[in-house]
Amino acid sequence: MFREILFKVFCFSAILSVLTSASFADRRSYVWTYEYVTMPRGMVEVEYYNTLEYPDTTNPKVNTWKHWVELEYGLTDNWDVSMYQTFKQTNTAAANTLSYDGFKLRTRYRLGERGSNPVDMLLYAELIEPNDLSKAGVFEGKVILAKDIRMLNFSYNYIIKRELTEAAKTENEFAAGASVELRPTFKIGLEAKGNYSTGKHYVGPTISWAQEKFWLNFGAVRGLGNGANDLQTRLLIGINI
Repeated sequence: MFREILFKVFCFSAILSVLTSASFADRRSYVWTYEYVTMPRGMVEVEYYNTLEYPDTTNPKVNTWKHWVELEYGLTDNWDVSMYQTFKQTNTAAANTLSYDGFKLRTRYRLGERGSNPVDMLLYAELIEPNDLSKAGVFEGKVILAKDIRMLNFSYNYIIKRELTEAAKTENEFAAGASVELRPTFKIGLEAKGNYSTGKHYVGPTISWAQEKFWLNFGAVRGLGNGANDLQTRLLIGINI
């Protein structure tokens, strides 16, 4: 199945690469890794995340679809905020269930300006609230480091995640990506993510295509560590309002 995903990514990349319209959208290069980017002041964007998780690709009937809708607003040129509404569909051999999964509040702040330091840095904070408000929420923080070298981008996210209870343990995670801009509308890259605490890791390709008011990214990763899902894919769409 992973080879089929790679083939589809390759075909999709070939089609998109022939599109030559110039792009001015503030888009992303990856689907799991954040870069040194915030929404410009006063701009609004709607983003849709569609994530598919296969625990075992030999049993494709068992899978989970996650649907997130994000509304993002630039407070200043360096600082933005957003809110997510999240939904989850769980599929098994016996039943398929779609349910509301909760909401998230997120903010990002860029330190300095691009290229003003040896490595660009961005700070990220997020509050995740489940649909059952009697349960504890989760805080997620990220330190995002990035470097652009001509047409290349390298990004690394150090991630901490902790349930908001006294007895909770802190999870230490990461996401990282390297990409190259083949033309103004089109990028390809390699992305990795994982959990330092559990040893679950993933790696796979990512593509990114953009127009002036619209951008689309797709990525697929294969599980490497014990207990990791066999396969995850994510489609990410952004529309500037």
